[in-house]
Amino acid sequence: MNDLLHTVSGPLSASAVRGPVLAHEHLALDLTRGAGRSATLTPGHRAAIAEELATLREEFGLALVIELTCRGMGRDVHGLARIAERSGVAVVAATGWYYEPYHPRELSHTSAERLARTLVGEIERGAGGTGIRPGVIGEVGSHGDVPSGQEVKSLTAAAQAAVATGLSVATHAQFGRGGHAQLELLTAAGLPPHRISIGHQDLLDDPAVHRELAATGAYIAFDTVGKEAYQSDSVRLRLLLALLESGHADRVLLSCDISRHGYLVSEGGWGYGHLFRSFLPRLRAAGVDDDMIDGLTRRNPLRFLTGQEGARG
Repeated sequence: MNDLLHTVSGPLSASAVRGPVLAHEHLALDLTRGAGRSATLTPGHRAAIAEELATLREEFGLALVIELTCRGMGRDVHGLARIAERSGVAVVAATGWYYEPYHPRELSHTSAERLARTLVGEIERGAGGTGIRPGVIGEVGSHGDVPSGQEVKSLTAAAQAAVATGLSVATHAQFGRGGHAQLELLTAAGLPPHRISIGHQDLLDDPAVHRELAATGAYIAFDTVGKEAYQSDSVRLRLLLALLESGHADRVLLSCDISRHGYLVSEGGWGYGHLFRSFLPRLRAAGVDDDMIDGLTRRNPLRFLTGQEGARG
């Protein structure tokens, strides 16, 4: 794989990214179809989001956001481009289909192969005729321990498109469940584990599962940091330290998954900076050094995006 990232502002060399990366965020979103009116990030929130990111760039060197709003989730690539321009933070946009409650009707009677061709078209020519090319496939999802029939199809299409284009795949594993089944499906379609990130594993209090997934070479996403209503950060910290101690520091991705406007700092929430302001200081206090934190927050997500297997250990 090469060093090039596709961002909403154009190609970017991964080697030029010198600051941390948020590996799973949303900057434009509409989940009102299933999650209620608050699960939105609209154009009206754009200025506040850009201001948050600009502040994080100034305070912590934030360099890149992997934005995983895909088809059916209110994706707005033009909006992402405006946020990137105003904040000075690079943004990678996504393609794919979320989990079944958010699938469009036509997906049920469309083959995986045809769905894959749709994704390849977006990746090669731009999303929705905009010319803005997605740089990752995700968050493609499932709910439960085994994907539904439609989810099997969308995950298979994601893997086929990833194989054809060289992009990597980030998943949505509802409450952390179903990671093994997702990995088996994606790899069966020819996608290597090191180009797969299994999502929301910090919501699953099962260190053995984390070790098993990481041992295959897949990335383990601790990507809901700060969402205490789902899992306490104390549990997240314990689970992460267990994974690091088992020798899998090179398989971890970190982020906050901001998915409601109420989570924004401007509305009293913890915001995109919770990882830097709260969680990483606790990780350092637990004995994790700055080089490992740079790996968790920069080198790992860049290797994931570019498909570079990298050194293990």
